[in-house]
Amino acid sequence: MKKTLLFLIPLLTFSSCSKEKVDLIVMNSNTYTVNSNFEKATAFAIKDGIFVAIGKNEEIEGKYESDSVIDAKNQTIVPGLIDAHCHFYRMGLQQQKVSLEGTKSYDEVLQKLVDFQKEKNTSFITGRGWDQNDWEVKEFPTKEKLDVLFPTIPVAIGRVDGHALLVNQAAIDLAEITENTKVSGGEIILKDGKMTGVLIDAAMDFVKLPKTSKTAAIQGLLDAQNIAFSYGLTTVDDAGLDRNIIELMDSLQQAKILKMRVYAMVSGDKQTQIDYYINKGIIKTEKLNVRSFKVYGDGALGSRGAAMRKSYSDRENHFGALIYAPERYQEIAKQIAASAYQMNTHAIGDSANTWMLKTYKEVLQNTKNRRWRIEHAQIISEEDFENFNNILPSVQPTHATSDMYWAKDRIGTQRMKGAYAFKDLLTKYGKIALGTDFPVEQVNPFLTFYASTIRKDLENYPKEGFQMENALTREETLRGMTIWAAYANFEEEEKGSIEVGKFADFIILNQDIMQVKGSKIPETKVISTFLNGEKVY
Repeated sequence: MKKTLLFLIPLLTFSSCSKEKVDLIVMNSNTYTVNSNFEKATAFAIKDGIFVAIGKNEEIEGKYESDSVIDAKNQTIVPGLIDAHCHFYRMGLQQQKVSLEGTKSYDEVLQKLVDFQKEKNTSFITGRGWDQNDWEVKEFPTKEKLDVLFPTIPVAIGRVDGHALLVNQAAIDLAEITENTKVSGGEIILKDGKMTGVLIDAAMDFVKLPKTSKTAAIQGLLDAQNIAFSYGLTTVDDAGLDRNIIELMDSLQQAKILKMRVYAMVSGDKQTQIDYYINKGIIKTEKLNVRSFKVYGDGALGSRGAAMRKSYSDRENHFGALIYAPERYQEIAKQIAASAYQMNTHAIGDSANTWMLKTYKEVLQNTKNRRWRIEHAQIISEEDFENFNNILPSVQPTHATSDMYWAKDRIGTQRMKGAYAFKDLLTKYGKIALGTDFPVEQVNPFLTFYASTIRKDLENYPKEGFQMENALTREETLRGMTIWAAYANFEEEEKGSIEVGKFADFIILNQDIMQVKGSKIPETKVISTFLNGEKVY
């Protein structure tokens, strides 16, 4: 017996001294895990792109060793951020076009077009980002000056929300439309019986824009990736993609050229695409998840295309419009309900929300965990909030602080009570997914965090915050940008929190967004972004 004990003692001593080799250890951090208890940690270990241990410094140091150790020096770490609604590919392409964001007048827009054309000398000028609500004269522009500046070169420039297009006569001639062209689900804006050059929603489809080359598409995706990684985004929900772009993304991901994780919402505006993906079934890789359709319910509030139950307060007898006939939404919803796919519908106006919630309820018949989403859920009638008990709200907090200056003029005091009501929506469903809708809004997710919690603009307006009864707490907001967004994508078991077994996606920040003074939140910067434990920014 004594011989046996003497033999065992050295073995035990050797075993207790050996440590498991991992790929990366992070120590001395202020980590918000965003697990179910919202616990904090100071250290974690990563192997093969997965979190293998999370805990205190001494726990991780005692069990693991690595050739790569990061001393975080008490910097704040949170899970990789998920933008639950954006236009990743479109934003990338925009880097190759004229950018009109932040313009303060139509004359400034025109000057940017002139400068762009001098530099690029294109055969068709395209771009986006103008917003007449930011101008001193808050009216839609007209095409007369465009026709003078560009008499032969077609011009088509989109409003910031993507729901209105300003075109010149050269583009109109290519589109072969006139004052008498009939439009369903949109509008050709006329003045004194003549075309102004402004097209709303479905009317934009007449414009024959130049095709994007494969080279330009690839460059756009890579440009978008670089921008997104710099802001700590590790997953993007790209809302409304065509099959050819989804397949291009997949090929670039398989070749390890595109590293960004993409939750792809297939554009539901083509029946052929709906049929193809439903027949094919869910497509899931480590970087790509195709299991939802993005459908447009109506237009945008800023261009008065949002479908309202009563007339706009600032335009008599104008109600906006649904993009399709009501029966079409029922057809689409029934087809998707019979599959494993998710339906995510853009709904801004109270009428669009009412109709889509009614349609969802009829086709789902109270089945649970389908996680069908209303994208934007911007203006909700009081009686419709109850219908979110089984429908997931996906909202963009910066829309509230962008629209707050003029939204009341559009829809009146009474309807504002159910507008941008994030807290009320969270209360009904229990979760809320947060995004930016970039490039409609800025990519920066810390502006999302600020708008969600503080509900002011960067000039501290309004002083008391905008409709603060619907502000979210910082914990709710971080959950909405991580684990709840992952849940909205059926991915909560693999990402959205720093937990054992999940992808090692995390970001290191320059300040603690959970504790810093509210006015300082927009100053938050990403020091490093990690995907699968690999530094990508």
